[in-house]
Amino acid sequence: MARKITVAAAQVGAVHKDSQRSETLSRLTALLEEASKKGVQVLVYPETTFTTFFPRWKGLDDDPEELDRWFEHGDITDNPNISPLVCRAKDLGIDIVIGYGEKTDDSHYYNTCSYIHAGKEVSKYRKVHLPGNKEPYPDPEFIDQLEKRYFEPGDYGFKAFRVPNLAVTPEDGEAIAGMMNADPEAIKAQSEFQHLLVMQAHSYTNATFSIAAARAGFDDGKFGLIGCSCIVHPEGHIIAQSKTMDDELVVATIDLDDAKIGKQKVFNFALHRQPHQYSIITQQAGVVVPPCLS
Repeated sequence: MARKITVAAAQVGAVHKDSQRSETLSRLTALLEEASKKGVQVLVYPETTFTTFFPRWKGLDDDPEELDRWFEHGDITDNPNISPLVCRAKDLGIDIVIGYGEKTDDSHYYNTCSYIHAGKEVSKYRKVHLPGNKEPYPDPEFIDQLEKRYFEPGDYGFKAFRVPNLAVTPEDGEAIAGMMNADPEAIKAQSEFQHLLVMQAHSYTNATFSIAAARAGFDDGKFGLIGCSCIVHPEGHIIAQSKTMDDELVVATIDLDDAKIGKQKVFNFALHRQPHQYSIITQQAGVVVPPCLS
């Protein structure tokens, strides 16, 4: 018996440092309304959904008030910056996944995403592996990636949970790079290739559907984002992919039973994995060079 569900990635185009929250929220809501018309049941938004990708800006932590305005506080379903989207999704019967900077009550900062079902936060994921650097590049022309400066590694681990007819596993899978003195189109093509390679490989080797909701366009006219939002099949092929660098909805109806073959045969983890052999993953962070053969 087929278990079909319609899912979508909400790609979001340029959002600038001085963009008004209300304007961005209107764009996100427009994508939600479009999703409803297309019968979408689960809609995934990008990382830092409601703002520009602020970790590229240096000096935000020079002023605590300036830093705090990029983060959400308390129950996000009651947060005035977010609750209108949550309420509308509830009215439309759509589950949403949203990303945002989170400041906890005890002043910890995380790059977080939450799964919202029927107006309630079902679960959240705090990004564990933070890319980039803690200190900005000395050359002001370089594009910084300062997630290590503004966020702490997540403390929730990697969770999975079930909603009606759907299993969801939050993952962090975005790569952001800044390069100098190179052809921008060549960079873009390489970034797209690597992004899709990771999405397709992870979908195949985990026998699972993947949804990548990307940012796109040029924030503040200079920070390029690759787009390439996509939905990937458990066999690794791309089911649907964005065609623009603007706000765009990428929709697909998927059958969860398509994941069974991989999970029951080639990637049957219960049958094939040897957990006792993997302790090095938790005991060692970097590379230890093996001895050289004489």
